[in-house]
Amino acid sequence: MGSSMVSRNLFILHLTVIVWGFTGILGNLISISATHLVWYRVLIAFMSLAIYFFCKRQSFAVSRKDFINFFLTGGLVGLHWVLFFESINVSTVSVTLVCISSITLFTAIIEPLFYKRRTSKMEVLVGLFIIIGIYLIFKFESQYISGIILGLLAALAAALFGTINSKLIKKNGATIISFYEMLGAWVWISIFMAASGGFGHDGMTLLGNDLLYLLLLGTVCTSGAYVAAVSVMKEISPFRVALASNMEPIYGILLAWLFFGQKEVMSIGFYAGAIIILTAVFIYPIVRLQVEKRKLNNRFTSH
Repeated sequence: MGSSMVSRNLFILHLTVIVWGFTGILGNLISISATHLVWYRVLIAFMSLAIYFFCKRQSFAVSRKDFINFFLTGGLVGLHWVLFFESINVSTVSVTLVCISSITLFTAIIEPLFYKRRTSKMEVLVGLFIIIGIYLIFKFESQYISGIILGLLAALAAALFGTINSKLIKKNGATIISFYEMLGAWVWISIFMAASGGFGHDGMTLLGNDLLYLLLLGTVCTSGAYVAAVSVMKEISPFRVALASNMEPIYGILLAWLFFGQKEVMSIGFYAGAIIILTAVFIYPIVRLQVEKRKLNNRFTSH
């Protein structure tokens, strides 16, 4: 794979992460509950992808096995977003986004299991720094414990479906995967809402600019960004995707300050924890690159 292709994929990935950073802002601006918000979001995303297939006259037929894989993975996607927006509702955008950084930790644990390889010592070290950072956030932002727990569970769900998608993308197109996973997410959430009486709830009523925000969330921030994120997984490892995703808190926190001001100002302990997490994230690729270069040089010199 050429360096230009790597650069292109990394650019797309970081642009996608900026868009993801904006989802927390939209989630905070939309007045309905987390479950109803995600129900509308994945419905709009699924419909926009269906329109894409129709306009392109592209087939979206898949095998039964692939459909089941996509459909089940969609359940994890839906769960991740419900947990994510509920975390924002009970805490703040900043707290939730920093907790989402633990995707790196969970991916470092999950990915070796999926790919049947040994866990890297560097990935474990990065994970330990993230745990220290999360501990500090727990200690200094104890009023947001429920939001922190929900944010960590959202990160776990994201690490799971991200690693699964890294395998699915080897044999399927990103748009096809996204189309069926959005459908799966919508069906699973619909089943939950039907069982819990959510369809008859007043929370489904859209107020003010809710529809506009949902359209942005469902098209630009979901179907568009999700297709882009899944497509780069064909060339970029799940752990590297997870590392890039950790830029989301930086973009998101800056946007939150811009939109919500004083409400998003946290304690010194919170920022200390966030800095530890993000420092580990930024140092890791530099160290890994140096280690890989050293291994390559040793291989050449040994011959």
